[in-house]
Amino acid sequence: MKYIVTLLILLSLGFFISHTCSISESTDENKITAPESLNIDNAVVADPHSNRRTITPIKHIVTEEEATIKLFEESAPSVVFITTSTVRQDYWSRNVTEIPAGNGSGFIWDREGHIVTNYHVIEKADRAQVTLSDQTTWDAELIGIEPNKDLAILKIKAPDTKLKPIPVASSHDLRVGQSVFAIGNPFGLDQTLTTGVISALGREIQSIGGRPIRGVIQTDAAINPGNSGGPLLDSNGRLIGVNTMIYSPSGASAGIGFSIPADEVNWVVPDIIQYGEVRRPILGINLVAEQHTQRLKMEGALILDVVPDSPADKFGLQATEKDLRGNIILGDLITQINNEVISTNADLFLALEKYNPGDTVRVGYIRKDEVKSVNLILGSKMEMNN
Repeated sequence: MKYIVTLLILLSLGFFISHTCSISESTDENKITAPESLNIDNAVVADPHSNRRTITPIKHIVTEEEATIKLFEESAPSVVFITTSTVRQDYWSRNVTEIPAGNGSGFIWDREGHIVTNYHVIEKADRAQVTLSDQTTWDAELIGIEPNKDLAILKIKAPDTKLKPIPVASSHDLRVGQSVFAIGNPFGLDQTLTTGVISALGREIQSIGGRPIRGVIQTDAAINPGNSGGPLLDSNGRLIGVNTMIYSPSGASAGIGFSIPADEVNWVVPDIIQYGEVRRPILGINLVAEQHTQRLKMEGALILDVVPDSPADKFGLQATEKDLRGNIILGDLITQINNEVISTNADLFLALEKYNPGDTVRVGYIRKDEVKSVNLILGSKMEMNN
């Protein structure tokens, strides 16, 4: 009897020890440990423009989700929904009817109620309304436009307590692969967030005004009709671009979207708010159309007319003319602004954008096969209008 009891005790003790070891081994096998090369407590910032840290996969997923949620919650109040309409008068009854024209996105620039959006969002509209994130709707006044940058400024008379200006970053130091976030109103669905990366930098697109916009950001964040005018944000929730167009045969997002860089926006918007237009520095000339200079196999910007009393006129640049026999005498061919080579009309426009009215630039040009240059003080559109 004692033998049987002793045997049972030994069997129970063995089972207990075996079960305890099994649990210990299982716990050790399932324990998540960081690689030796990964210092969690002193994680290194992977991107200088991001607060994202190098962490374990599970913690990384949770942290990324929380960061995205926080970014959206903090940025969404700065994004607005814009609806436009046109006014039509019936030919027979003379009754006036307001017809919906379209919709788009925008964002709050300051506490004075200025709203930034794309020019093409409000291009053909007679009236625009802005809906804030709290769903209140306000009539908008058009302050000014810059078609050559596809930008427009509206203003609403909402109390400043309802207005949360968007933080603005610089776009000159962006990097391909950097995470980006787009908030807008695609297809009229307000407060929509899409994510992606910067796919390429330095792209060139054609503006509604016909001039190229250079330095454009390309992203794979989904941008659809209605996103136009909305912000493209970095991982800190700062504005790095204005979503303006997509490349898509179907009209829907195909993973190639374009945004006007924040540096361009920060250059255009203050001028429009203050003056109602961009105080673009000018020479005071009109140029021959590029197809004609290309046909003549000329590289540069050929002067067609010189505006009287303009900087070009004061400093002796010559226009294209006809002699008494009707022969065309070509004007000066501008080939350089300071050290920047000018090959086309667009090159000249983009070169001048880097300067302000009152700046002195050296204009290199060719006159009757002779290379010349002149130091010229740039004027402004406002001065010429006065």
